[in-house]
Amino acid sequence: MQDNSKETTSSIDNIRHGRVQKVNTLREMGINPYPYKFEKTISAKALREKYVSLADGEETQDRYSVAGRVMAIRNSGMFIDLTDDTGKIQIFSHKQNIDGEKIKLLKLIDIGDIVGFTGDVRRTPRGELSIKAVDLVILTKSLKPLPEKFHGLTDVETKYRQRYIDLIMNEETRETFRKRSLIIQKIREFLADKGYLEVETPILQTVASGANARPFMTHHNALDMDMTMRIALELYLKRLIVGGVSERVYEIGKCFRNEGIDTRHNPEFTMIELYQAYADYNDMMELTENMVAYVAKEVLGTTKIKYGENEIDLTPPWDRKTMLGAIKEYTGADFMSCSNAEEAVKLAQSIGIHIEQGESWGKIIDTVFEEKVELNLIQPVHIIDYPLEISPLAKIHRNNPRLTERFETRVNGWEIANAFSELTDPIDQRNRFEAQALAKANGDEEAMEIDDDFIEALEYGMPPTGGMGMGIDRLVMLLTNSSTIRDVIAFPTMKNK
Repeated sequence: MQDNSKETTSSIDNIRHGRVQKVNTLREMGINPYPYKFEKTISAKALREKYVSLADGEETQDRYSVAGRVMAIRNSGMFIDLTDDTGKIQIFSHKQNIDGEKIKLLKLIDIGDIVGFTGDVRRTPRGELSIKAVDLVILTKSLKPLPEKFHGLTDVETKYRQRYIDLIMNEETRETFRKRSLIIQKIREFLADKGYLEVETPILQTVASGANARPFMTHHNALDMDMTMRIALELYLKRLIVGGVSERVYEIGKCFRNEGIDTRHNPEFTMIELYQAYADYNDMMELTENMVAYVAKEVLGTTKIKYGENEIDLTPPWDRKTMLGAIKEYTGADFMSCSNAEEAVKLAQSIGIHIEQGESWGKIIDTVFEEKVELNLIQPVHIIDYPLEISPLAKIHRNNPRLTERFETRVNGWEIANAFSELTDPIDQRNRFEAQALAKANGDEEAMEIDDDFIEALEYGMPPTGGMGMGIDRLVMLLTNSSTIRDVIAFPTMKNK
């Protein structure tokens, strides 16, 4: 069997060798193939907009300098497709308009090179807006060939491992990351209008807390101290609420969880967490749905979006279901009627759910919800009132001591937000942390550790507070109709070759 990979590698090496020779030729001509600067005077988009009414076959004496990457060469270089970050520009380069020395340069251009052209605006008889070049400068001589344009970049491994190639070849990818930037910008706009203060908190921490997750560990040499990468933003933001820097704070930042990778999980991900004094989880529900709807409207122009085969309506208000009520709705099982974990195990087994020995009532409910309910929740819904055992940072529900004032927002079957009426009782918080520490000692690697400094901060007094955390990457997936988190993270975590 023929080894096509060796043939492909050999072909690329040959192309690279030929391009290196062209670099040497340029140097011999006294031309730097990697100059320092170019005065670009117009973009592809601005050119299209300015000359939208220019008639077919019409020429102007309006002269501009454009620059971008060469994506196609036709008729021995007479026509070149150049792309910048706003779109395509056609270059018409004819020997009648360009002097002999520059024509020599034209013959040294390859697809993938970055080139600057200066010339007059014209529209061809076929209707293509063009620059009639009178001058050109090679700005970067590329040494490696781009993927063949007809087939494009089809290798998924290359798409994520060498994102720069994906971005060069695929406008759809470029648009996804432009939208990601705009989504984050609009979140900031929304929160600024609500009086929120953006803050920053430590990434390197001494205690892994604020979420149920396995941390990445590291060591600080100068201090001879083990540290963790943060798994959540929560506890330092609450310290700021205690300190009163503002009654409304938020942070958008990276978190790190030493866990598996799948279509919705990457070990390094971006979160927003926000906290509002004198508010509760009802206020957070309203804020969450209004923020997402605002961002969708600003970025996409609508609150009715398409994700896969589903049309999702993000228009507030969103539905609200209790966690136990949703389980009963989809399975018929009433877990609130179970007075202990043993009864809950039997009920779970009766609806086909396997439960490990020793699980708490709350953990059993969480398992049943994930297996029987979650995937049915396509339209946005706040799932409210989670069991106490699985909510160590939320206040006990004011009407039911087995539950907490916590909600998770689900859209398209995913969790996109998690929020609480925040626990402000330091004695209760210590008891919850101790229960988590016990679970960790018994083998639960995702259980939280005791954060003594945070408890001390609570002892100085934290006002009633509502808090919410949201995964930015999942929100971007939703608003860009992306099927995997790797499509919305520019450089996702990859296993070494």
